[in-house]
Amino acid sequence: MPQIFPRESNALPHLSVVALLAGSVVLIFLVWYYFSPEYTDVGYAPEQPVAYSHRVHVDQLGMDCRYCHSFVEVADVSNIPATETCMNCHEIVRPQSLALMPVRASWSDGSSIPWVKVHQLPDYAHFSHAVHVNNGVGCETCHGRVDQMDVVRLTEPLSMGWCLECHREPEKYLRPNEEVTTMGYMHSEGFLEENLNRIRQEGIRPPTNCSACHY
Repeated sequence: MPQIFPRESNALPHLSVVALLAGSVVLIFLVWYYFSPEYTDVGYAPEQPVAYSHRVHVDQLGMDCRYCHSFVEVADVSNIPATETCMNCHEIVRPQSLALMPVRASWSDGSSIPWVKVHQLPDYAHFSHAVHVNNGVGCETCHGRVDQMDVVRLTEPLSMGWCLECHREPEKYLRPNEEVTTMGYMHSEGFLEENLNRIRQEGIRPPTNCSACHY
């Protein structure tokens, strides 16, 4: 009986295994790379119940971040301002604005404004705003130039790898504590050496072990 398949076909099972292994590696790489927060999360800008513009309040009016987010220096979690904070100004400023109706309704009946969270970390990751702010990490390092945003959006992935970049070389990112809320802050010449001296003097040691953020 003549041979139906050529002798070279004996290599097909081996080639199939190699192709399967190579395809699996490529698939894992694509999922790891393109399913990372840089691609899935950055740019997220949900519609909020009130059209609050950071561009107007921070850039044009010069409000400090800590006027609304008053817990950042003393607590792990940064607070969304209470309605009372908004009404400190808006009882007088544009009190009849239609855009502020949800704020006035909240003030009237004591209900909460259902703000949509933009910057989210998984429950298994611990992050302290107070620790970072009090050690010279600027607001815009994580949140971007909010003073240029009418709608707040996610500008950084907040991934583990992104956090570790700063923890491994904090001298590249730290600034004087009095400048943490400054938008568009520019490092001075020689800031790396200044930061290295500060790190030595103040004993700033950003942890890179797993239990520092996952406990």
